[in-house]
Amino acid sequence: MLVPDAGASALSGQYFRSENHLRAEQVTHTLVVEETDTGRALRIPLIVRAIEGTSYRDAISPYGFPGGVTDGWSEVPAHAVDWRGTELVSIFVRERVQGPHCFSGGTARNEVFFVDPCRPLTLREMHRRHMRRNVRLGFVSTVRAARDAPPEEREGFRDVYRQTMVRDQACHRYFFSDAYFEELFASPEAWLATARAPDGSVASSAVVVRSDGLLHYYLGGTADAHLARSPAKNVFGEMIDLCTRLELPLHLGGGLQPGDGLEDFKRGFANASGRIHTHEIICDTAAYAALAEGHHSGGGFFPAYRAPHRP
Repeated sequence: MLVPDAGASALSGQYFRSENHLRAEQVTHTLVVEETDTGRALRIPLIVRAIEGTSYRDAISPYGFPGGVTDGWSEVPAHAVDWRGTELVSIFVRERVQGPHCFSGGTARNEVFFVDPCRPLTLREMHRRHMRRNVRLGFVSTVRAARDAPPEEREGFRDVYRQTMVRDQACHRYFFSDAYFEELFASPEAWLATARAPDGSVASSAVVVRSDGLLHYYLGGTADAHLARSPAKNVFGEMIDLCTRLELPLHLGGGLQPGDGLEDFKRGFANASGRIHTHEIICDTAAYAALAEGHHSGGGFFPAYRAPHRP
């Protein structure tokens, strides 16, 4: 069933299921999957959306790696669930990076990278050389709780993040509002890592959040003016220092496409890797087929009827 409670039934102390994140993402409902004979239940935060031009709705997990509240009931076979009670066409579920997972199986997505503080770590020599050079040039790097960061560091983060999204031609969804960032900065589970240029301006910045036993490199960017110096490498150094102090693995994420430059950049900081998983659930087979007709879902985009139009 769907509960219209803005995700309140799926709240936890983890960032990706926290009040701050669910408000920022404008979560609308909790999906409750209950086992009738035992009463065990999964509770998954969802954003329910109207499907334009129709009377139908579908749903998607909030951004990041929220999974759901499992309470000891995990790896549920999605094919065994009666989805009719949701009155949705489809649901796209983003699992936690590392279990417990809500549903069994799932689609293995791109490779992601980790810094495990319990394992030996040797950064790529070029990364280390560039980090030392930046320090010699006068770049200064810090990491602190986001709530304690001075206003100029918060504003600097917003600025370099948005410059990066423009440079990467990101879709509209990634241009978050100021209200979104204020929710992020207000979280007790968020840190801000910053590299300042010799003139004091923010050259590169990243937000790290704690969720489900991991630190996650969540959002970040570098100013156009400082791109040539790659100050993001110094920011990554601060994030690694933080994960070492907190004794938590750092999830760096992966690339935009397999084998791209971003993936290679992160690989040079990592000492472990894995895969993230999603679930593509069709609740109403007939409605999904009708809506998807004529749409190309290349690259595994789900639901197919929302796939971006390509020339």
